[in-house]
Amino acid sequence: MGAAAPPLPRALLPLGLLGGAVILLPLLGLILRADFSAFLTLITEDSALTALGLSLRTSLTATTVCILVGIPLGLLLARVRFPGISIVRTCVLLPLVLPPVVGGIALLYTFGRVGVLGSALEAAGVQIAFTWLAVVLAQTFVSLPFMVLTVEGAVRSHDVRYERVAAGLGASPGYTLRRVTLPVLAPALVTGTVLCFARSLGEFGATIAFAGSLQGTTRTLPLEIYLLRETDPDGAVALSLLLVIIAAVVVGATYTRSRSR
Repeated sequence: MGAAAPPLPRALLPLGLLGGAVILLPLLGLILRADFSAFLTLITEDSALTALGLSLRTSLTATTVCILVGIPLGLLLARVRFPGISIVRTCVLLPLVLPPVVGGIALLYTFGRVGVLGSALEAAGVQIAFTWLAVVLAQTFVSLPFMVLTVEGAVRSHDVRYERVAAGLGASPGYTLRRVTLPVLAPALVTGTVLCFARSLGEFGATIAFAGSLQGTTRTLPLEIYLLRETDPDGAVALSLLLVIIAAVVVGATYTRSRSR
C-alpha cells in the first residue's frame, strides 16, 4: 500500500462545504417541492413519456456520434503537431463556454433553409432544421468537447511505452490503436461517453433554437419541463426530478466503477 497523503489545511473544510451546498441545496429544494403522491402519475403522462423517449433516443445517437468523431479528434489534437493547432483546439472547446442558444443559432444559419449548407441540402430534398436530426446535431455540438477534452487529457498523461513496444514488434498503427492505445484509454473513454450522454440528455438552449419544440418530433424532456413550468408546476418538478435521477444514476454508476478499479 502507498503512503497516506498528507493532511489538507483546515481552511479548506468550510470552503468545500460551501461548494457542496451550492450544488446540494437547489437539489434539496427540488425534492422538497415534489409531490411524491402524484409523482408516478405525472411522469407517466403521454407527453412526458414521449419526451423522455425522444430524449433517450437522441442522446444515445448524439453520444454515438461523439464517440465516432470525438475519439479520433482527441487523439489527433494530443499527438499531431500542425500549424494552427491551438486555434483548432480553441474552436473545438468553444461550445463549453458559449451559451447553448448561440450554438443553436449557429447551427440554424449553417443547416437551416437559408443557411450556408442548408440551402444546398434543401435543393437536394434534405431538411435538417426543426427535425429529429436537428436535435441530434444540437446535442452533439454541445457534447462533443467533453469527449475531445477527456481523450486528449488521457492521451497526454498515459505512458506510451507499450505502444512503442508494439510498433517495435512490427504492429501496424491501426493494430496498435485497437489493441494497445484504446484499451489503455478505456477508463477515460467511459468517462467521456457518460459526460456526453448526460450533457445531451440535459440540452435545452441549442435544441430549442435549432430544432424548435414540436411534440413527438423535437420536444425533448428539458423542453417539456420548460413548457410545463407555467401550466403545470407539479408536472415540471416531477419531470425535473426524473431527469436528475437518471443523470445521477448514470454518472454515479460510472464514478463508482472508476473508483473501484
